Amino acid sequence: MFANMAASLIEHEQIVTTLEKAKELRPIVEKLVTLGKRGDLHARRQVISSTRSEAAAKRLFETVAPRYAARNGGYLRIMKAGFRYGDNAALAVIEFVDRDVSAKGAADRARTEAEAAAAKEAEAA
Repeated sequence: MFANMAASLIEHEQIVTTLEKAKELRPIVEKLVTLGKRGDLHARRQVISSTRSEAAAKRLFETVAPRYAARNGGYLRIMKAGFRYGDNAALAVIEFVDRDVSAKGAADRARTEAEAAAAKEAEAA
């Protein structure tokens, strides 16, 4: 579960989850960012092993880790976001401190555009 959450957080730079899960996820992702700052092949393989996502590892090493090269820890922020309607669980937003605002939902927009272009080509053929 935390591997998928870590990959999503790296990809979107902000996710909403329960407060308890956010508190458990923070040290996992901060260790991954530290590995990303190291930047060698072994660190890359360790990140892929723990996130099970090569795309997340690529994004971590190319965009996220260089952003925090001068920072010694404290890459994430947890903000309380109220309570969930169904079970009244405490919600929290976990995000990178200096996050790229345009990264949120960028992968979803790119996938939707690619699907629309494929459908347009299929109609033309």
